[in-house]
Amino acid sequence: MKKHKHKLGEPFRMSEIVSEFNNAIEVMDGLRNAVGMFGSARTKPHERYYDTAVEVGRLLAKAGCPVITGGGPGLMEAANKGAFLAGGVSVGMNINLPWEQLPNKYSNVSLEFEHFFVRKVMLVKHCSAIVIFPGGLGTFDELFEILTLVQTRKVSGFRLVLAGSAFWKGLLDWIRDVVIPQGMMGEEDMDLFVVLDEPKEIVRYLTKGENNG
Repeated sequence: MKKHKHKLGEPFRMSEIVSEFNNAIEVMDGLRNAVGMFGSARTKPHERYYDTAVEVGRLLAKAGCPVITGGGPGLMEAANKGAFLAGGVSVGMNINLPWEQLPNKYSNVSLEFEHFFVRKVMLVKHCSAIVIFPGGLGTFDELFEILTLVQTRKVSGFRLVLAGSAFWKGLLDWIRDVVIPQGMMGEEDMDLFVVLDEPKEIVRYLTKGENNG
């Protein structure tokens, strides 16, 4: 049997990954009970969900909750902006990409990542709750990965909010009408999250655990 050639670059790549983890863990040391806020990088300032994310970030900061985002533009910027302007801890975890993902200016704790999976671990590691705003592929990836972690009890005591009932309605209807009837999800999986619209009710649920949905 022909043996695969050893890739000389792999040890260096592994070293970079470990270094990236170590740096992020050191920077985030001591941060607890943060709220992660995820959503589209393409949402423009003063669009509906942008303003909502700013207000949620602001209210969370006022409640003493650090806010963690992916550090980029759009709804990530909005969440960081709300927390930053309110004098709270505003964490941005930016990923280096050839387009779209430039760090926003509203992070007072900022990290840069080369590897998506390292960033994804760190985005949730220090969070006790997550708010998922409308978004595209990256946001869907984060949503379903977090749902899987909660469903499989890899994380516990985790509160998850889908912000924007109009946006999420089609996806949730499809899950109820197609996925659950085919036995691919259980009815109980719909209890892993709540769907809310107003900033005050979102923050009330996140900080007090009260289901207002």
